[in-house]
Amino acid sequence: MDVVVPGGRDVRGTLDHPDDTSDESMDSELEQIVVACPPHPQDGGTRSDRRLVAVSDALGERGVACLRFDYGEWDEGRGEQADVKNAVRWAHEHADSVGLFGFSFGATMALCAAAEIESLRAVSALAPDRGREGADAVAALDGVDCPAQVLYAERDTTADWEPVVDRARELDLTVTALSADHFFVGQAEKVAAEVVGFFDEEW
Repeated sequence: MDVVVPGGRDVRGTLDHPDDTSDESMDSELEQIVVACPPHPQDGGTRSDRRLVAVSDALGERGVACLRFDYGEWDEGRGEQADVKNAVRWAHEHADSVGLFGFSFGATMALCAAAEIESLRAVSALAPDRGREGADAVAALDGVDCPAQVLYAERDTTADWEPVVDRARELDLTVTALSADHFFVGQAEKVAAEVVGFFDEEW
């Protein structure tokens, strides 16, 4: 189902319904939605990213809907954080419980947004980069008040993930290492199992 996310920017998404429902209208409220944030749009990141799709498919098998969306026009991370918060707001209007997931740049955006959202069930960040001023995932972790998971690739030479992982461990958050590079080549289903297993525990 195609979705236009309100909020003043051109943000469009796809709502993947759970496998156990054939009702793809929004007439009835869903129980759970996970909002999935794509990687960097300037590097070709979109809602069709295979890691996002794999997580969405695995969620659907467990009866959880997933909203995959594309950011609006590039805005140095500021508008993109607003896009995440607007997508979460939309999800809250259509579901009883909302989680947040992101990959790479999307993981950084998810953590930064989660630090400012009080109503999330949980947030999962796959291969987050520390980010920069205004989008600092390390600082954001201190403000996240819901259960949080950080997954990182042991051979990741793309993202500056070490400070994020170190702070997550200091905060006693769920931290999982995977034997992979930044892109988790051939491991999308394994990644999805880790992410969905985390959400299963929190739901």
